[in-house]
Amino acid sequence: MHVLSILISVSIINLACPATVLAEGDAARGKQLFSRCAACHSIEGQYKSGPALNGVFGRKAGAVEGYRYSTALLNSAVVWSDETLDAFLSGPSKMLRGTRMTTSVLSEADRADILAYLKTLPAR
Repeated sequence: MHVLSILISVSIINLACPATVLAEGDAARGKQLFSRCAACHSIEGQYKSGPALNGVFGRKAGAVEGYRYSTALLNSAVVWSDETLDAFLSGPSKMLRGTRMTTSVLSEADRADILAYLKTLPAR
């Protein structure tokens, strides 16, 4: 009977909590990892083959003037948050078919670290 109550309690907790809980990332490690992203993305406000990523949190996807976004991003209702950026980085075309971004960050820890770093950047 005791085992049954534990199983019921665990099931209730799993239902009440979100399925994905993002780990806190290491911003210093994220800065190092961002060097992989820097070939396409600036953090200084300039556009490269990808848009600048400073101030990305809370911004609607495809909303920065002056950058030529894919139709997929322009027509999406995505607002960049921990969850949406994590999903996008784990598989851009899985999340938004038609995006031009093709590079994925497969490691959950790497994504968390990159997101922690991006949060430290001021909007420009």
